[in-house]
Amino acid sequence: MSGNPSHPALPARMEATFSTLLNRLTDCNHQATGFLEQSPLPRWSRRCLFFCLGYVARADGRVTEADIAYAEGLIRALGLSARQRRKAIKRFQDGKTRKSLPHMTGLPVRLFSRLWPRPALTLAVCLCHAAQLKGPPGKARRYRCEDAIDRLGLPVGICDDILESYARKVWIRPADIPAKPETYDDACRLLGVTRRDSQATIKRAYRKKVSECHPDKLAQQRLSPRELSLAKEQLLRYQQAWELIRQRQRPL
Repeated sequence: MSGNPSHPALPARMEATFSTLLNRLTDCNHQATGFLEQSPLPRWSRRCLFFCLGYVARADGRVTEADIAYAEGLIRALGLSARQRRKAIKRFQDGKTRKSLPHMTGLPVRLFSRLWPRPALTLAVCLCHAAQLKGPPGKARRYRCEDAIDRLGLPVGICDDILESYARKVWIRPADIPAKPETYDDACRLLGVTRRDSQATIKRAYRKKVSECHPDKLAQQRLSPRELSLAKEQLLRYQQAWELIRQRQRPL
């Protein structure tokens, strides 16, 4: 976990697993469905997943189309049969009727979380993704997400670390959009390189930046039209920076 002193240290086994899963989430460009395909859940933990998804989805008073689409995406990622899909939907419906989580929620996951932390941590990632479907989560969504993570037998500080990963890579704010690069140094700063780096190094940095905010990938997050517009603006700035550098380094 992060170096925040208010966060209790995780057991070594859990810390190693958590670090691996966060890296996997980043490799999947914070697409929870792709993440879940690479980190499948045991059957006995799926009931808890969809129940808690319904609970988080109803935090603001109503379940949105984005919440339903996300749950359907996880059903597909898990490869559930028609019968299993019906059960998952029923658990989701049950969860959204609850104003608080029953004490027994997540008991099997909680019992195994110390010896086998991966299912609990995978569930935590999926729940945090649900909380931030429309960007930084409000208090109600965040509270319900933390409540569910606590029932999994995990420190609620894990929620902070997962959402911080989204904040660095996914959430796009107007203040994050730089001005159009006018000089070679402006372009280098925008791409996080220096004028001494080779064109191959700069090109790799450019491609990495583009992958973080490409609209085709962010569209799968069900972001708002404004957030998608900001992503396109960010992408344009990276393209302008790369074009400026490419023109400058073009052999005479």
